[in-house]
Amino acid sequence: MASGDLMMGMIFLTLTVVGILGNFCLLSSYLCLDFSGCRVRCTDLIIKHLIAANCLFLLFRAVPQTMAVLGFRHFISDLGCKLVFYVHRVGRGMSFSSTCLLSVFQAITISPRDSMWAELKVKAPRYTGTCVFLCWILHLLVNIIVPMHVSAKWGNNNMTNRKEFGYCFASGYENSVHIVNAALLSFPDVLCLGIMPWASVYMVIILYRHKQRFQHLHGNSPSPRSSPESRATTTILLLVSTFVSLYTLSCSFQVCLGVSGNPSQWMVHFSALTNIAFSALSPFVLMRGDSNVSRLYFTWIRGGGFPFICITL
Repeated sequence: MASGDLMMGMIFLTLTVVGILGNFCLLSSYLCLDFSGCRVRCTDLIIKHLIAANCLFLLFRAVPQTMAVLGFRHFISDLGCKLVFYVHRVGRGMSFSSTCLLSVFQAITISPRDSMWAELKVKAPRYTGTCVFLCWILHLLVNIIVPMHVSAKWGNNNMTNRKEFGYCFASGYENSVHIVNAALLSFPDVLCLGIMPWASVYMVIILYRHKQRFQHLHGNSPSPRSSPESRATTTILLLVSTFVSLYTLSCSFQVCLGVSGNPSQWMVHFSALTNIAFSALSPFVLMRGDSNVSRLYFTWIRGGGFPFICITL
């Protein structure tokens, strides 16, 4: 194995292990807070499904990719390839959709009571589960076409226009079908990219107006501590920024891979890294900004037992 492949394999392995541990710790924290009797926020359910989607993507995309980079090429069957690609596509789509839902529901949550969203602000918590459920159904249905064009790399196939993934390949098909499939698979992502910037700009405006109102009431004295709403909103804005940045990089690499007749392995690896990075980094962004989770870990570290006092939105 070349030193470059070994280095890239270790990067994949580190990112995968850290991402799985981070998502597991964040999910454990939310479950512990639920058992402690803390009030459940409408965004908590979305975050739990985001964690589940991240774990699916890391297990079914990052783990096989790591094994392929480290030299394990023929470890999966044809049926296994179809299953792996289907599940990781569903997980990837749900991860993006959950981030989009987080930004929308947080924008509704912090909207003023006298705004046009006042009525929706009251009803939104009741529709959180329905929205998450519909997102799962959407991605489960849209990605049904993925297994039809994925096969094991070592299988006996004479298909043309293969796209190699290290452990599996996507077989060639008619250009018209390819365009329709690409449009169908990209529709949820494009929809998320259209909604998230709008919700993010709205949250920034709300935070700015809140800061201006506070300075007007209290003069030049600095705020002793930002509110839980501000911290949660800032965290989601950081999460959305991370998503948009990594998704833009991923799309750039995908375009390069599409137009390149024989792309280099480094381009393939970096394309996979940009896809995996969001699922691995997002739990740490959420842990950093959630006061309840931070206090939970701080209490565990100090050995002071379990915190039962919660900061709620």
